[in-house]
Amino acid sequence: MIKVIENNDFEAVKNSEYAVVDFNATWCGPCRMLAPIIEELADELDEVEFFACDVDENDELAAQNGIQSIPAVGIFKNGELVDMMVGFKPKDAMKEFVLSKK
Repeated sequence: MIKVIENNDFEAVKNSEYAVVDFNATWCGPCRMLAPIIEELADELDEVEFFACDVDENDELAAQNGIQSIPAVGIFKNGELVDMMVGFKPKDAMKEFVLSKK
């Protein structure tokens, strides 16, 4: 399950041991292509918490995390950003990225 970040509320990510945040926007074509892949990974990887953050609705949060291009997928360990992948990637590459920092 993917939890949606609203109103710049990043507390759930900060309190998570291992989290993946999909920074996206509704108008972004590659973001819409990546969304079902992220959903599949969220269903498959129970040990990882997944979040989605619309950068238009959470512009302060996007700026705080250095988001300049989307889609951007960030990996957070204990609330700290440890890696970021920008752009669309196929499922296998995205899964490898998510698991590589675990």
